[in-house]
Amino acid sequence: MKKLKKLAAVLLAVSMLCQIIGCSGKNSTVTSKTQTKDASQSQEITVNLHYLRSDDKYDGWNVWFWTDGDGKSYEFDESNKDDNGVVTTISLAPETMQLGFIIRLNEWESKDTDGDRFVDLAEVISGTVDVYVTSGEEDFKVVKGDDVQTGISVYDVQVKDDYQTVEFKVSSELSQKDVKKIKILDGDLKEMETTEISMDKKKGTAKIKGTFEKKGDYYVSLEGGNPVQATMPDIYSTEEFESEYAYDGDDLGATWTKDATTFKVWAPTADAVSVNLYKEGEAGKDDKIETVEMKKGDKGVWSVEKSGDLNGVYYTYTVKVDGQENEACDPYAKTTGVNGNRAMVIDMESTNPEGWDADVRPNTDLNITDAFIYELQVRDLSADESSGITNVGKFLGLTETGTTTPSGISTGLDHMKELGITHLHLNPVYDFATVDETKLDSNQYNWGYDPKNYNVPEGSYSTDPYHGEVRVEEFKQMVETLHQNGISVVLDVVYNHTYSGEDYCFNQIVPGYFHRINENGVWSNGSGCGNDVASERAMVSKYIVDSVTYWAKEYHVDGFRFDLVGLTDVDTINAIRASLDEIDPSIIMYGEGWSLDTQTTKEGVKLATQTNAVDMPGMALFSDNIRDAVKGSVFEASEPGYVNGDVTGTYSTIMKSAEGKPGWSATASQVINYVSCHDNLTLWDKLNSTSADDTLEERIKQNLLSASIVYTSQGVPFILAGEEMLRSKVKDDGTFDENSYASPDSVNSIKWSNLDDENTKMVYEFYKGLIAFRKAHPSLRMESTTTEQIEFYNQGENKGVIAYQIAPEADGASGNVFVIYNPLENDVTVTLPEGKWDVYVKGQTAGNEVLETVSGDVSVESVSCMVLVKE
Repeated sequence: MKKLKKLAAVLLAVSMLCQIIGCSGKNSTVTSKTQTKDASQSQEITVNLHYLRSDDKYDGWNVWFWTDGDGKSYEFDESNKDDNGVVTTISLAPETMQLGFIIRLNEWESKDTDGDRFVDLAEVISGTVDVYVTSGEEDFKVVKGDDVQTGISVYDVQVKDDYQTVEFKVSSELSQKDVKKIKILDGDLKEMETTEISMDKKKGTAKIKGTFEKKGDYYVSLEGGNPVQATMPDIYSTEEFESEYAYDGDDLGATWTKDATTFKVWAPTADAVSVNLYKEGEAGKDDKIETVEMKKGDKGVWSVEKSGDLNGVYYTYTVKVDGQENEACDPYAKTTGVNGNRAMVIDMESTNPEGWDADVRPNTDLNITDAFIYELQVRDLSADESSGITNVGKFLGLTETGTTTPSGISTGLDHMKELGITHLHLNPVYDFATVDETKLDSNQYNWGYDPKNYNVPEGSYSTDPYHGEVRVEEFKQMVETLHQNGISVVLDVVYNHTYSGEDYCFNQIVPGYFHRINENGVWSNGSGCGNDVASERAMVSKYIVDSVTYWAKEYHVDGFRFDLVGLTDVDTINAIRASLDEIDPSIIMYGEGWSLDTQTTKEGVKLATQTNAVDMPGMALFSDNIRDAVKGSVFEASEPGYVNGDVTGTYSTIMKSAEGKPGWSATASQVINYVSCHDNLTLWDKLNSTSADDTLEERIKQNLLSASIVYTSQGVPFILAGEEMLRSKVKDDGTFDENSYASPDSVNSIKWSNLDDENTKMVYEFYKGLIAFRKAHPSLRMESTTTEQIEFYNQGENKGVIAYQIAPEADGASGNVFVIYNPLENDVTVTLPEGKWDVYVKGQTAGNEVLETVSGDVSVESVSCMVLVKE
């Protein structure tokens, strides 16, 4: 996955919970980065960021600023342009340690420079700081104004697990005199008796007489300064906490009946909880009906029953915790109002389309290796005018049949059905944060890997995001129609991170519980999106299992693709598998099992990575082995692979992949074979990047060989929508877009009119033929293979050519299959095993019609695949 989205905006920004010991002359003051008891001595830090472009074009350019949490966009004031360009201003609390910034174009269409940049404010107590940035230059200039007061930083203040010791750090060594001024304070700012205070250079340790309370507030202070709050040890992941508060009920959220609705929310640390009822779903509207107090019960669950028919009433929770009141959406919301800020009580049965009770999952008789997966972003299907689809960018666009290009070629649903796919993989269709549903008439696009409400369909894909029932109704209509056309529905789910951290609804209710945050207050960021979900915690794991189960039951979903599943623990994945098996064992699960740098909140947590595939027998994982071996690394645009120039370095990987044994799994049913997906360059763009000097015919041959390897290898074939028609993502400047998560429709949409081109039409027919051939031959779809079932034939001087025979299965296979990959620039002669062989795949043709019958030696075209079946 390569999702920047709002991404880098929080990369390292959450990494320091810091405080300031300020100096004005010889006097010291202390202020808190996270919380202070007395900020009367504090003043603001004002940062002016000046941005100079040589082309003098500033339209759309803005700055994403962040400090210790999620960021925010700031616009430049073009009316105040001078020799230093344009300027924008941000005011910061005096305790701010650093300011991160990214200069970007609109909503992440591009960045001025690739890296995150930080202004060091550790020594600044107050005053004005000017930052001068020149477009395209990584370095920038910082000028402190005459009004700036500077000081010393204190940070990483934390109570240790013994609840007696507090540790802290300082940016400069303290004198012995200043060490004696260090005080430990309780929540009422009363000094606590210490038995020891010591410094080791810039690291300090203090011990109190007695112990700290686990839920108390404590501070470190220099005499006369503001107190600095200490971070307490993580109690959420302790056995004691989970034993006391882990709830196993299935009734969290709003449970509707015509006579009453019961609200239940898990908030074990809350002092008070109430539910707010609203007439409409748009946040900020002054339309509250009433607020109803809730009562705390077992396991930290608060509940209340409200009489009357509340169907269509919107609601939020107000939670008082740690002295603060937070208003939050329900994590278990079934639907919401516009932009997902208010949940809605809903009669789910009333949203069922006609015939929903009779809806039947297709393909339930298939094993996962029988699947043909087609990855699609909802908007991409219909956004190009050549699609002929009326409901552009909507769930309903996937229900339209009979749509064609102006020349009469099938598009949309009919195209997918004709192609022969069995499973449609939809990029995120839950409620995501990065499209403003109140501005759908503006140019907005996002893949959607920014979860806001996990159990709610995305509003921008509905015809009416303001009324919560509409998105639910239309999603079900989409699923029902796809099922009626023999296509199973797979959801792309993102349980590894959320769009926001502190502001995520679960954390507003139980602060910090949903994510991995260490005792220094640093948020784990293996996702690269600013936070990692703490799936190892009991109630987070339960939530994820509940969520997946809900989609499978309520919406009849047939499969789940787990984004960056290597950040999720194995136990949670296996719990999901067990829950889905109770519904329908044919529901498939697969994901990205990359090993990523995350800091779990418990010891000994095993994560769902490729290396742990053996511990997840019901979970398939993407194979980057075959992906990169076939056409080169996704991280190096010009690096070739087996089909486009690097035969020697990839030959053995292709052989192993053909067997369904990439190295991390020996079971083909756990291996997703692919050469392109939404991330990185499309296959066609990759081939154009590595083989720019080759002829069009040569590049098409590379494409066909790539597809042949995917569809003849053991495992589960997966393609990006449009790969079968040479899909390309070209930016306005003519370059290829390798990360089009927020690029416009002009880049991302499927260009259906390309099928008018004879070469493109031929490629489509070839993919269609490969799918049909694979369906007809179970020996290509084995769940696991043995050395006796696949035999490779040494090709001697034709080094790089791969030829192998697949033995027939004991029951029902249609004879021996012989597969030949020739990546060389010359035709080669291959000696076949004894007998007569029917050719089904050759050159530019594939399918279930016999092209010719041969025996003995056979000539295989350059850069091509040949597949034969023994008579």
